[in-house]
Amino acid sequence: MDPQEPISVLLADGHALLREGLRRSLEDAGISVVGEATDGETAVRLARELRPDVVVMDICMHGMSGIEATRLIRQQVQTARVIMLTTQAEHSMVTRALRAGASGYLLKDCTSGDVVRAIRQVWSHGAALSTEVAGAVLAELLHHKRRTHITAPTTGAANLNGNGNHHRKQVLSRREEEILRLVADGSSSTEIADRLFISVKTVKNHLTSIYQKLGSRDRTQAILQAVRLGIVHLD
Repeated sequence: MDPQEPISVLLADGHALLREGLRRSLEDAGISVVGEATDGETAVRLARELRPDVVVMDICMHGMSGIEATRLIRQQVQTARVIMLTTQAEHSMVTRALRAGASGYLLKDCTSGDVVRAIRQVWSHGAALSTEVAGAVLAELLHHKRRTHITAPTTGAANLNGNGNHHRKQVLSRREEEILRLVADGSSSTEIADRLFISVKTVKNHLTSIYQKLGSRDRTQAILQAVRLGIVHLD
């Protein structure tokens, strides 16, 4: 995409009033809405035809669900990023959406400004999750202390495009992967430093590098971005 061109967005939601309001807000922010879909099947078809930069997708629509539509869009239009905009805050829904290839997950009680920021963030290859969603998923992870493992560069985990390519480029160094695993286990910087026999400053430097590579602002987003990219598995 030409950097001078506005970000192009496809809206997929069964509620016309929501689409109309969101279209106005996005266009006021300089974002181009190139199409609208009322169901998952139409969203997939329009994504193929229009090739938007970002798709804003509800989960619950008639026919094909937003999660299944996301999976197909990420397979068929690999340049497109998908943001879920939904009322569904359940941990299982968030996890399924991330595994399907979603780059963002927002709840419908967010503001139009939140949606604009999320669109710009995922378009620049970051992740965008509402505070409530990110916190809930991370709390669930830490509460159950699920075993977390880091994939090798040539395993069957999803690649950066979410299309299942087994030759995913390695994003993090081995040390960074090790630190991210400990972060996912709930360890503090001091605890990580003690366990790895390195200084707290070194841990913080590694975390800064991890955030930059994963397009994340903090530990929570780094973990969830790693889940989406297939670097970290939660089960």
